[in-house]
Amino acid sequence: MAKYDPDAPPPPYSVAVHAQPPLKSYEEVVYGVGPGLTPPSHPHYIPQYSPPVTAPPVTQTSIPPRRKKRCCEGSRQCYSGTGVALLVLAVLGLAVWLGVRYGTRSGGFSYDYEEDEDDDDNYDDEEHRNDVLAKIDTCPSTTVQCDAIANCQLGTDEANCVRFDENSGLQVRTSQDGRFLPVCYKGWDQGYADQICAQLGLRKSYVSKAVQTQDSIALTLTHKSDSPIQGLVNVSPSCPNQETVSLQCVDCGRQQSTSRIIGGTAAKSGHWPWQLSLHFKGSHICGGVLISPDFVLTAAHCFPGKNPSYLSPNNWRVYGGTVSLDNLPQPYQVKKIILNENYDSNTNNNDVALLVLTSPVQFNDKVQPVCLPAFNQRFPPGTRCWTSGFGTTEAGSGIVSRDLMEVSVDIIDRRVCNSRDVYGGAVTKNMICAGDLQGGKDSCQGDSGGPLVCKGESLWYLVGITSWGSGCGEVNRPGVYTQVSSVLPWIYTNMQQQKQ
Repeated sequence: MAKYDPDAPPPPYSVAVHAQPPLKSYEEVVYGVGPGLTPPSHPHYIPQYSPPVTAPPVTQTSIPPRRKKRCCEGSRQCYSGTGVALLVLAVLGLAVWLGVRYGTRSGGFSYDYEEDEDDDDNYDDEEHRNDVLAKIDTCPSTTVQCDAIANCQLGTDEANCVRFDENSGLQVRTSQDGRFLPVCYKGWDQGYADQICAQLGLRKSYVSKAVQTQDSIALTLTHKSDSPIQGLVNVSPSCPNQETVSLQCVDCGRQQSTSRIIGGTAAKSGHWPWQLSLHFKGSHICGGVLISPDFVLTAAHCFPGKNPSYLSPNNWRVYGGTVSLDNLPQPYQVKKIILNENYDSNTNNNDVALLVLTSPVQFNDKVQPVCLPAFNQRFPPGTRCWTSGFGTTEAGSGIVSRDLMEVSVDIIDRRVCNSRDVYGGAVTKNMICAGDLQGGKDSCQGDSGGPLVCKGESLWYLVGITSWGSGCGEVNRPGVYTQVSSVLPWIYTNMQQQKQ
């Protein structure tokens, strides 16, 4: 595999034909810039799809060309088009007004699956815009976060109230204290465990136990009820026996295969059981990562808003448990697409999306979820990690790999990645770099949305989501990934809002 460019999702894969059409005249170059960022010395590309086609209808016999944007003359800011810009400004203007008037909190832009709908290619932009606006949360000015009372229309005030540390230690935020604090183990039982995991949208618990703590302040459990966990605890100066709760909601991060082919070559079945292939109308477009029976993480740039058909869940299929695009199993259907409302297509900041599946995935030797990292879990520069995908194996190629490829990459310090010789300030705090500054080992087009995973003591953790880069495997041009730890609150908030 090679690397992925930031303004062009990986070239789609067609089962029938493996050729890339010539680049069209509308393809343009974009420089990765943004507020406070210095343009890199080398342009990077933000994945985009071909423009909407009304006639003839879309077929499976060709791969849409990558669409890139042009850097405007006399300006460092790049814009994708006047019409789209005006529409975005109108949406943002109304969102700002709602925020001032009602205390707005956004819960993410989502697009729902409808059983009897064949295709959303023809619904108009106004209807689409109204649907997006309907997903913006509104909250009274008197709202108190994590008081176990949902004041906001979509409940975002009670969504980001639970997190986990490196030992799967449960931490809860309450209105009493305002800080995240551990929960004392005394009085804990399976009922609490299942209730909390269900609250997070994760159905039920996998395992919980007591762990020793040195914390001087913690939360003690009160009476049981249907209230969220933040309403079932009280602040206490200490825990009996200094024991707090360790909770794991999903059995995750386990490889079913121990053999590996090193150096950017084909992966064996079961080796990366969380790797998914996202297909749009029959063609591989992006990678994805399974994080629970119901949820998939991928990149927001895989769903360009300029063509509404890419935002229709009906047009997507998700394949798991396969290492070959020539041998696909039964697909999973997508119920909802949730894009991070803070995603910036010019800089690729917050490049993350959450897919909700119509039915839960049945885990087996070939299909398993990866673990989300703890809020305080760090993988320092030099850590050897792995990325995988069905993307192209060389820059500029229009042919994605028919086999799942894997390659080891090292975490690179963000300061190095932002140096003048590398990306010149384009890497934000929500991104992480990995690869080899000498070149040769990288992700590439078609790998977008796929996993960057690192191993903890025994389990594999999702550290990054393949997002962008300049070229593939070039010197001083490592892959750039969405840093999962930075978007954890967004992930948990949106999973909780979709809880079963």
